[in-house]
Amino acid sequence: MKGGSVMINEYINELVAYGLNQGLVDPEDEVYVTNRLLELFQLTEHEGTAKEVRTERELSQILNDMLEYACRQGMLEEETITEKDLFDTKIMGILTPHPSVVRRQFWDKYNISPKAATDFYYQFSQATNYIRKDRIAKDEKWTANTEFGAMDITINLSKPEKDPRDIAKAGKAKKSGYPSCLLCKENEGYAGHISHPARQNHRIIPITLCGEQYNLQYSPYVYYNEHCIVFNDRHIPMKIDKAVFAKLLDFVKQFPHYIVGSNADLPIVGGSILSHDHFQGGGYEFAMAKAPYETEFSLKQFPDVHAGIVKWPMSVIRLQGEITESIVKAADHILMLWRRYTDEKAFIFSETNGVPHNTITPIARKRGDLFELDLVLRNNITTEENPLGVYHPHAQYHHIKKENIGLIEVMGLAVLPARLKEELELLEEYILDGKDVASNEKIEKHAQWVKEFLPKYDHLDKDNIEEVLHKEVGNVFVHVLEDAGVYKCTGEGRAAFMRFIENL
Repeated sequence: MKGGSVMINEYINELVAYGLNQGLVDPEDEVYVTNRLLELFQLTEHEGTAKEVRTERELSQILNDMLEYACRQGMLEEETITEKDLFDTKIMGILTPHPSVVRRQFWDKYNISPKAATDFYYQFSQATNYIRKDRIAKDEKWTANTEFGAMDITINLSKPEKDPRDIAKAGKAKKSGYPSCLLCKENEGYAGHISHPARQNHRIIPITLCGEQYNLQYSPYVYYNEHCIVFNDRHIPMKIDKAVFAKLLDFVKQFPHYIVGSNADLPIVGGSILSHDHFQGGGYEFAMAKAPYETEFSLKQFPDVHAGIVKWPMSVIRLQGEITESIVKAADHILMLWRRYTDEKAFIFSETNGVPHNTITPIARKRGDLFELDLVLRNNITTEENPLGVYHPHAQYHHIKKENIGLIEVMGLAVLPARLKEELELLEEYILDGKDVASNEKIEKHAQWVKEFLPKYDHLDKDNIEEVLHKEVGNVFVHVLEDAGVYKCTGEGRAAFMRFIENL
């Protein structure tokens, strides 16, 4: 064997060695896994073994070399990111243990502690390349200090842009209803296709919440530490009700080191996937969790539940207590009242023309011996002036954030579009050189914003310009959250909020 064949043999040995080192491949399965890889690469001979591998390269380097070989051999229809992702996931699927094996390992660890279980599972999800660490590392992240605490900002660079060739091919492809969506359990081990990601390296953990079957997985994009998704076994729509509050608190009972929340259940305020009942959580303390009470009040019907309004740009009621059943009942009481609540003076309408507008984004966590449930009041009414939503990022901030404010943003993490990386770099250059921002079509959308904040700063240079822009992006994010808040952080807004509280 010469040339490419020799190299691919070396890459196979490297990959198997990686699998052994990461605990993905049992030593007894080494020959079997090697032969499966030979089959994938259409090879009938092999040289060397994993044990002979002396250098340990990053997984991404090994896979890139394998992909180059596959491209040279014509194994990919097109050399696009999507085609490469389909192929390297197929490669990693050969190394990934069967679901039953992973689940046994998870629950064995859980018997030690819930954290030991999630630590194992998170590391495993990275080792299999289901979470692509090399791409996640590209995301730009910083914190911006605001009057509401340190907001988290991330520019999402880990999600690759679609290649026009892939878009064209997807348009011609026969539409499949299997799996029903990207969250369904049927994704586990699915080969994928041009318009659906491959998931041969994906493993889910079945869990039970209040007697109902759910599954735990990590988000492949990991917007924050151990960003997990908890999704219903069935493909049923999102719904905010008493049962959801109970399930969120049941989850933090089982995984007290994690937070968990749900997107709302109405368009505009409900995040991106409303078709499949799911929650998001993880091992991260968001700015909202650190926010103190602004005003505290008691709920006569629920004396063992501590309640208050949270100091936050959106409208948040926090419930605390030791007994989850009491918190669930109190939350349901608030939800029922909010669903039918109208305050014309505050421009809050429970419905118009039979279309409901009021709902809640709930977030649960454990704080010492107490359980905590944050209820974020949401309303999705639209007007001619605000066709995207009255309580939605207003047009003046669309240059930074136009998308819906879902659960992650609500908690204080801005997930911003990839375009901002280049735009902020250009802004640095234009501001320092004194050039007209409006003269460049790529950044002209930011011209008014720059004009407004520049007078605040006496001196800008290459050492502080990035910090200033990061701070100002954080300020815009706060304004965006304020836009999404049904009650504003003003005297008038707080008075209207208290009118609702008095009804409880």
